[in-house]
This record gives sequence, structure tokens and C-alpha cells, in this order.
Amino acid sequence: MKFSRTVQFNAVPEWSTYYIGYSNLKKLIHSLEADAATRLALGHHDAERISLIPHEESTTEYDAIFRRALDDELGKICRFYSEKETELLAELDRLKKDIHDFHVRAGVEEASTSSGSSYTAHRHSDVESVAIERHEMLDKNGDVVSMENYNDGDEQFSEISDLKIMLKKRAIALYVSLSELRAYVQLNRTGFGKALKKYAKCIGRDMSGNYVPDVVEQSYPFLHPTRDSLEEKITEVNFLYASISTHGDIGQAKLELQGHLREYVVWERNTVWREMMGIEKNIQGVGITNQGLLVSSNPIADALEHRGVLNQPPIEIRTRLGAIRLPRLIFNSSFALLAITAVVFVTLLAVPIFDEPEQQSCFAILIAASLLWATEVIPLFVTSMLIPLLIIVFRTVRSDDVYHERLNAPDATKYIFAAMWTPVIMLLLGGFSIAAALSKYNIAKVIATWVLSNAGTQPRNVLLTTMFVAMFLSMWISNVASPVLCLSIIQPLLRTQDSSSNFPKALILGIAFASNIGGMASPIASPQNIIALQNMYPNPTWLAWFFIVIPVCIFSILLIWLMMLVTLNPAKGAIITKIQRNTEKFNRTQIFVSAVTLITILLWCVSHKVESIFGDMGVLAIIPLVVFFGTGLLTKEDFNNFMWTIIILSMGGIALGKAVSSSGLLDSIAIGIRSVVSQMGIYGVMVVFGSLILIIATFISHTVAALILLPIVAQVGQAMDDPHPNLLVMGAALLCSCAMGLPTSGFPNVTAICTTDDQGRPYLSVALFITRGVPASGLAYIVVITLGFCLMKIVGL
Repeated sequence: MKFSRTVQFNAVPEWSTYYIGYSNLKKLIHSLEADAATRLALGHHDAERISLIPHEESTTEYDAIFRRALDDELGKICRFYSEKETELLAELDRLKKDIHDFHVRAGVEEASTSSGSSYTAHRHSDVESVAIERHEMLDKNGDVVSMENYNDGDEQFSEISDLKIMLKKRAIALYVSLSELRAYVQLNRTGFGKALKKYAKCIGRDMSGNYVPDVVEQSYPFLHPTRDSLEEKITEVNFLYASISTHGDIGQAKLELQGHLREYVVWERNTVWREMMGIEKNIQGVGITNQGLLVSSNPIADALEHRGVLNQPPIEIRTRLGAIRLPRLIFNSSFALLAITAVVFVTLLAVPIFDEPEQQSCFAILIAASLLWATEVIPLFVTSMLIPLLIIVFRTVRSDDVYHERLNAPDATKYIFAAMWTPVIMLLLGGFSIAAALSKYNIAKVIATWVLSNAGTQPRNVLLTTMFVAMFLSMWISNVASPVLCLSIIQPLLRTQDSSSNFPKALILGIAFASNIGGMASPIASPQNIIALQNMYPNPTWLAWFFIVIPVCIFSILLIWLMMLVTLNPAKGAIITKIQRNTEKFNRTQIFVSAVTLITILLWCVSHKVESIFGDMGVLAIIPLVVFFGTGLLTKEDFNNFMWTIIILSMGGIALGKAVSSSGLLDSIAIGIRSVVSQMGIYGVMVVFGSLILIIATFISHTVAALILLPIVAQVGQAMDDPHPNLLVMGAALLCSCAMGLPTSGFPNVTAICTTDDQGRPYLSVALFITRGVPASGLAYIVVITLGFCLMKIVGL
């Protein structure tokens, strides 16, 4: 990982401007490097005129410029450290005094209570022990929240207990701040080393030998006495915490404080995108793909690099003609799948199936791409990039005029690449920008936390509320990011449950199922919806989409919720604490981001009314892109973090769909299917096709199923006696989101199966997931083909 990204991921958000400006130092290094190259190329005289440094000529001037920049960064770091250290040490002194006063007061009151009534003292000790030491929980702001519910209502925390809770909160907050200050020093020390190493590599001048030991390590934050003193203060906080929380048990106090620190980092500093990167690494670590839980996530690369297949001795096969040596790579299962796909492709090109050569080659490309997508023997987006290459090389497309002439390679290139960049791709990019802004500025988290904080303490209510929150978030930040965000919010709930409780399992499954359902809730919620829009003419308005889908989502979630209540009984053994809401008000940035998002959504909803001005929803999607990136709210790093594989996957699907349509293959397939379903009617076709799509999307990804099947569904709907292509396409897209029977059926399911407790044990087993996922898929399917079908007819699709 690049160090600039390391700083971004590990920095305390409130301190972000006080870390070493590594990116700025890199820019300076590159400008100096460019100047040196210019001098070398043009000669000393000319270079002197255009040089960035007009007065000196030796390369030592570069050292002086770079050293001044380093000194500026070092001065900034030293000033901030001194101010923060003074602030924290003052708080430590106040905390020591208050804890001392607490112990004195507690001792006096304990003596008074003992002389008055030993029973009362015993009762007070029991209440305090149960409420403070056994059932406490740290919320996202470091607040300790009691989980004890007293039914009789007459047992309350005493003033001593409340004071003890407040002191524990302060000790935890101080421990977190001191630990962050320690990490601040370590990260900046690494940053100076990285910057000097970069300078030496680009300029050829090694300053690290002098600058780090003579300057950096002689500055106050980096001195050994300073670092030792900071460690002593952290240890002192540990002792203070132990005196009021763990009866003097230092080891237990340290474990609790470290747990609170981890929880703080998860809540305050993790973004949805960082969580997603971590989950992606976990997926790669366990080898989860659509083919199973123990298959390599990148089979060919794994075979070539990690297992060293090429370095192993070949396999020798003895025959009468002698020994034949074959490389082991040939016997790798992934290589075999790739070889089988190639054989199928060549066979379909050679064996005459269609009269027209462009249909023949397009059919071969369609089958080969489907096999590569389904098996994931190479990454999905690589297959998508391969598609336009094959289309052009094998001259698959025809002109759109009345003659339908087969296009040559130059014309086919213009035709395909012009088709690949559509307004729908811009709509996808606009959705990514909104999702990134809502996540980066914690707007989605604040909204979700506010809703969950009002869910109460009944397990069934908490479960239902969490599912609706996951569905709502999926509408706007995608059903990929939604489960990650929701799981980070409910971590405090998960950590307090007994191992025998089914409540964590129900919560995690509920988030996964609701995120899948939420994938149909808006046109930008999932890639399959984008693909559906590509195959719907005209595109439905956002209001029409919401009219159809919101009731379908609500009824689906309610039925799945009831199913889990019956089959899992989440209330048994559940210990519920109320999630604390964020009391901070929206700042100006959050208000601005929310306003831009709402304006964009409103324009999308009335896109048909403003079509004469903007032309298409994809043009409206440029608004959040320009505003968020133009104002600096989103940066180049945020742009690079967009899910570009999804973009490429969608563009490959567009290219394939265009080729299938242009070659005439789609018409031929539709005619063949029409003869089978001609007697069924539109509802019968939807039921049959819906079942097929649900099964296929369960075993391959939702997006791949939509890429392969939606163009065919659209053509079948158009060729019927009573044509309703948009109805069938939208129904098919919704059913792609309903496919959630396996742990690998979609990203929300993968996120759920990868979720583990603090000991690294998974909450869910594959068997548990399948026994709930299959019924959940069936319930959602029933809602779509009944309620969804009726609503689509009402809208006029």
C-alpha cells in the first residue's frame, strides 16, 4: 500500500492536517527531478533560464530546498505535539485528582452505610457490581451504557455509581487520546523515512543518514525521553482505570482499555470503503468465489505465483514411444476450465449453427463470455475487456441502416466503443460519487445510528429496524457498501451476546438479506438495475421505479423477518443495549453534501419533465461529480477508489448486448423462445423466466446473470403478441436481487459469511446460511411475481 494511503487510513480525522504532508513532499521531489532532467537535456546555460531554482547550480541546492520543506513539516508536527501533550497531561492531572476524591468519598460513604445498615451496603454493592462491572458497554462516543433493565423500577444507580461511570468514561477517553498521540509520533517518524528514501531514489542524493538522526530524532516528539514519558502516562491511565473498574487487576484493565481502543477505531475512523477493502482481503484469504468457499479467488495467478506451479518439476507420462513431460500447469483445474472454454469457442465458430456468419461468431462469443463470467477463471472485468476485442476481430456487428452490412474492423471499432460509453455509465459514476460523499462525511452513519437508537431493546424490533436501515442505505450507497456500514454500527451489539444466542446470527443474516432486497430499491442501488435500464425503452422514471419497488421491498423484508423469528428465535438469550445516537449536529459540509444529494435525486425523479433541458439522467449525474470533486469534498484518491471493475463490467455487458442485437442473433434466439412461450401470456412468461433467473443468479453473480439474460428477456417480451418488454426486464432485474440462497450469491452474503467475532470465529455456518437463504429467496420471488407484477401493470410497463 502507498504510504500516502497509509496515512489516510491511519490518521485521526481531527488531526489530519497536522500529519506529515507526504503527498506535497512527493510533488516537490518530482518537480526537482524534472528540473534536474531539464538541465541535463538542455545544457547548463539554457537550463539556468528555465530552472525552478534560479540562483544556484549545484545539486546541493536541491538538498537545501527539500530540507526547508522537511523543516516546515517537522516544525508543524512539533508544535501540534506539544499543544496536544499539554492538553492531555492537564486532563490526566484532573483525572487523578477526581479519582482520588472519588475513593475518599466512596470510603466515607461506605463506612456511613455500614454503620447504618449492613443490608443496605450489601444491596448497594450488588447493584453496582451488576450494573457497572458485568453489563456495561462502550458506545461510539466512548460513553458507557448500562444494559441492566430493572423491572421493579425502584432500584437506581446511586450517585457514587454515576460518578464511577463518568470517571471510567474519562479514563477510557484519555487512554484513547494518549494511544493516538503515540501512533501519531510513529506514523510521522515513518513518513520522514519514506520521504527521504523517495528523494534519494529520484534525485540520487541520500540525506537520510544525516537528517533523521541529527534533526528528526533530536526533535522533542521523537526523543527517547519524550516517548518513554508518554508510555508512562499511558501506564498511569491503566492503573487509574484498574482502581475504579477492575478492583486493581492491571492485566484485566489493560485488556478492557485495548478493547475500547479497538472499538473506537472501528467506529470513528473506519470508512465504508476501508471496511470493504478489508472484507475483500478476507475473501481472498479464504478463497471465496461464486464457485465455492475453498476455491482460489484468482485461480490462474494463484497457480502461477503462490503455489509455484511453474517451478515444480513436470509430470512425466511414459509411453511406448518414450517419456512425455508435461508442465503441471496443464493439470491445474483453472487452466483446464480456461482450455475447455477455448475449445468450446473454437467449436462454435467452426460448427454451422446459424446462416449468417456474424450470428455464428456472436453466438460463440456469447457462450465463451458466459462461461468465463460464470466460472471466474479470469476476473470478471478482464472478460468484459476481452469482449470488444473478440467482437471486432471476428466482425460480429452490422450497420444499423436498412442494408445491415457487416462492418469491417475500423468501422466496428467506432461502432462498439461509441456504444460502450452511455448515459447509464454516467449514472453509475454519479451514484458512486454520492455514495462516497455520504460515507466520507459520515452522513449515512449518522442517519442509520439515529434510526437504530430509536429501535428500543426488543430483539424483534431491533432486527426489523436494522433490516430496514440496511435496505434504505442500499438505495443510495449501493448494496455493496450498505452491509459493511451496518455491520460496523451493530458491532457493540454483537460483542455483548452470549455464544448460545441466535440474535447475532439473525442480525447478520437480516442485514445480508435486506441489503440484497435493497439492491432493487433504486436505479443506482446495484449493477443489475443499471443493466436493466440499458435494456428498457423508454427508461422508467424514478417515481415509477419507487412506486413499484418500495412496496415490494417492504413486504419482502417483513416476510423474511417473520421467517427468521420463527426459525431462529433471536430473542432467546439476547442481551440488548440501546445504541446511542450521535448528538452532534450536522456541520455545514454535511448539510451541503445532503443538499446536493437530495437535489440530484429530485432531478432524477423528474428526469422526464426536464428531458428537454438535460437530455438524460446520465447528464444529471454529472452534477454531483462536478460539485463534490470541484469543491474538493472528494479527492483524486476518492475517485480512484470508485469500483471501476463494476464500470468495466457494465461496459463489457453493453458491448456484448450491442453485438447480440446488431448481429441479428438476439432476434433468432427470441424467435426460438417465442415458439415455446407463445401460449403462456405475459404472466406465465414472467413466472417461468423468473424461476430460471432466480436459480442462475443464485449460482453466479447477480450482475453476470443480468448481463447474460436481460437482453434476451427484453427481446422475448418485444416479440410477444402482447409486447411488454419493459415489464419482463424490470421483473427479471428485481429477481436477480432476490437470489440469495448461497453464501456466495452476492456481496452482502459474502460479507455476512466472512463476519467473525473477536476470537476470529465465524458467526454463520454455510448450512445455517443456506437453510435461511433459500426460503428468503423464495419469499422474495413470490412477492415480485405477485405484488410486483400488479404494480408494474398499474404503471403501464
